[in-house]
Amino acid sequence: MNIDSQLSGSADRSDRRPILIVPYMWIGDFVRNHTVVRVLKQRWPNRPVDLLTTSLCAPLVDYMPGVRAGIVWDLPRSRLAVGRQFGLAKLLRERNYGTALVLPRTWKAAIAPALAGIPERVGFVGEFRFGLLNRWRWGEKKLPRFIDKNAALAQPDGAPLPPEWPVPQLRVPAEDIVRWRQANGLSAGAAVALAPGSVGVSKRWTYYPEAARLLVERGLEVWVVGGPAEKGLAQEIVAAGGPDVRDLTGTDLRNGVLAMAAAGVAISNDSGLMHIAAALGTPTMGIFGPTSPYLWAPLNGLAATVVQDKSVLSCQPCQSTFCKMNDHRCMRDIAASEVVAIAEKVLSEAAARAET
Repeated sequence: MNIDSQLSGSADRSDRRPILIVPYMWIGDFVRNHTVVRVLKQRWPNRPVDLLTTSLCAPLVDYMPGVRAGIVWDLPRSRLAVGRQFGLAKLLRERNYGTALVLPRTWKAAIAPALAGIPERVGFVGEFRFGLLNRWRWGEKKLPRFIDKNAALAQPDGAPLPPEWPVPQLRVPAEDIVRWRQANGLSAGAAVALAPGSVGVSKRWTYYPEAARLLVERGLEVWVVGGPAEKGLAQEIVAAGGPDVRDLTGTDLRNGVLAMAAAGVAISNDSGLMHIAAALGTPTMGIFGPTSPYLWAPLNGLAATVVQDKSVLSCQPCQSTFCKMNDHRCMRDIAASEVVAIAEKVLSEAAARAET
């Protein structure tokens, strides 16, 4: 049974008031929010869906089918910022939302929807949010994955989880990719996009420079994609691979989206760019060490899930930001030659599909 049949008849399809999603704001989590959008559009096809977003994640909204608008409002992580909360509440009140889905468990995430007087405010019990939410959900800890916890809020209370959730989608017009290539002086040939960054150093595979060199030796163009924090890594990779390696890191996430859309294959740590590439439909290789692919890989599926298989490590997966034992072997024992061989296979299979 798919989610359409599960939700059929369970919602008032005459309701046309817009819905606000208050999501998690990490890039990968924000991409996965699109599953929540798709569930809501199946349940209430006539209700517009907006996403609250930071300025960092805002470019993603432009490529998400079914999203009416992104409400860009940056709130500090480390303090309450009462004035900013009241300003956001005023904006939300003007947009006349009928429902707000508050995905994070923090009480700060629920303040503005409550101040705005949104009639239906849905979220899991957590962090003393009584009074801020009025449609409580229970049982969050029993849900196995992050996406299950979030998408369950878009279903009727008590509805069983479907066998499969709708996968996130990002759609970039082909003409945008052509213009982006021309603006950056890039050829029209297949390129390999490398995403060497991640939140937490333990998730970073350290052999990207060697992989870039091997890819260039095989006649492939290589792009390094990431934010300002990856600039140093990009310089190391360019130095190892030579002039056929381009540093495409920068401050605008839109540039990263376009790079991943244009690439023939993406090689990424467990990071936001991995989720972007997969949602775009680009063949994506995810390199996993301390984190579990079951819990954190994209719903879209990966062209390859790369994990070390030379030894059994009792600490893996640890979900830790920093390696505390075994000298980071979960990532260190994945050889550059292994990753490059998989990338070549993925590119070959993609080319064969394109010919049929």
